[in-house]
Amino acid sequence: MNRRNPRHGRWKQPPPLPFSCTETMKLDYSLRSQRCNSLLEWDVKKLCFEYDTDLYYQALDTKVKDEMVEAVGTLNVGTVLAWNSSIFRLNHLPKRSFRPVWMASNNKFNHSLGACNNESRGALIVLEGLDRCGKTSQSSRLVSYLEGLGHSAELWRFPDRTTSVGQMISAYLLNQSELDDRTIHLLFSANRWEKRSMMETKLKAGTTLIVDRYSYSGVAFSSAKGVDLEWCKAPEIGLLAPDLVLYLDMPPEKASERGGYGDERYEHLEFQKKVAQCYQILCDPSWKMVDACQPIEDVQKQLQKIVLDNVLACRKGKPLSLLWSC
Repeated sequence: MNRRNPRHGRWKQPPPLPFSCTETMKLDYSLRSQRCNSLLEWDVKKLCFEYDTDLYYQALDTKVKDEMVEAVGTLNVGTVLAWNSSIFRLNHLPKRSFRPVWMASNNKFNHSLGACNNESRGALIVLEGLDRCGKTSQSSRLVSYLEGLGHSAELWRFPDRTTSVGQMISAYLLNQSELDDRTIHLLFSANRWEKRSMMETKLKAGTTLIVDRYSYSGVAFSSAKGVDLEWCKAPEIGLLAPDLVLYLDMPPEKASERGGYGDERYEHLEFQKKVAQCYQILCDPSWKMVDACQPIEDVQKQLQKIVLDNVLACRKGKPLSLLWSC
């Protein structure tokens, strides 16, 4: 690929790729089918971390898959993260139609999901809201409530800080490291993707998952920093869609009065106000808004009724679906 020098109007070659899988990059990875527009996004999402191979590479040729597994071992992650994505765009890849590959990938997802259609399964229930609005406490109470009724239920939380990706996110949130806004967004997304397969398995086995934060948090917080909303949503496409989103509504000023506020990077009043505005954009009629300023017991009772109705609906065979997919 040639690149025009804006000052002199001439073309010049970009510097060589900063890692050893140059030959592999000559192949058409169908990156556009994964909605990646730059080398940086691809590396962060697909190469730097351990993912579920079947989910990530199903749209790729077997040859590409094998070569990428080998290439990962020689990839200089630090160099790639510093690589300016605007230098190496994917326009150099062979011309071909990528939409059929993307559609085939989605169809494969949907075929897999369809295996549990009309069969009893667990519910995917997500709690969203500003920091310190009570999500973690209410999530734990919901799990105890469902278990008391004889339902199989588990508490999940994102980011999952127990994984290698989650540890990088944790260091960032605790102000122990610095990352570009887009890079940290992709890490948050990767953290959800590495749990996707297990999530689907649990749901099909009949376990209800109560999830403290999900993709909506990632999009709301990154877009509050000025990152394009649609760009933020793109890496989340193909994750499992929640059966229910519970939004614990609390004014940012009220949340800031709660204990522990300010311990982490994003816990600042003015920023939380921007996050609240982004949540309003993401919110759709299917969300259930709950006044989190009520006494904890009142919030708990309100959530219990909504959650139980959804759990019973999933036991009757409500099909799984994909997040933000056409």
